[in-house]
Amino acid sequence: MPTLKEIEIYLKGLWLLLRQDPAGFTHLDFSDRGAARSFWSIAWSLPAILLSFAWWRVLFLEGQAAGTKAGLLFFFRLTLVEAANWLVPVILLGVLCWMVGLGEKFASLVVVTNWLALPASYAYGVLVLIMMLLPSLSGLVALLWFLLMVTLIAILFRIVRMIVGDHLLTISTIVMVVLVPSMILAELLERYLGVYPG
Repeated sequence: MPTLKEIEIYLKGLWLLLRQDPAGFTHLDFSDRGAARSFWSIAWSLPAILLSFAWWRVLFLEGQAAGTKAGLLFFFRLTLVEAANWLVPVILLGVLCWMVGLGEKFASLVVVTNWLALPASYAYGVLVLIMMLLPSLSGLVALLWFLLMVTLIAILFRIVRMIVGDHLLTISTIVMVVLVPSMILAELLERYLGVYPG
């Protein structure tokens, strides 16, 4: 598991790539091993993920009849949704890279998307915490969530551009493949597994 110091180095690399500074490449491990280790970002994101699970449970129970339980099975199903959100975009990204001849860039793209998901998870966690503590600010949180998504798209666009070059159509497709399917899949799985609030 990467240490906190390594995480700091990786995040600094993302920051440099965001600023279009090639020095960022020296802070990230773009090898196959580095791509595999980047999935440790899931473990580092765990506190934020668990917080979002707790909030989702509150939302779920609010829409259910009194006495409805949401225990271990509920959290197991949420874990399945979360796992799909991490893995399916990577699989689709691999297919896309193979189709457009960017196979040699696949590991690099996995590394940046996985490590970028770490700060994104905690930013989302902050919004969840605000919703839990100050539910009256739901309108503001919705606006902040939208701004977070726009910011994430812009950041990912700039970083991917550093990896694949100035191919705007390719960059746009990669960003869509990384972000859009997970949002659609999450709701579909939540409804199918019976953990969607309502």
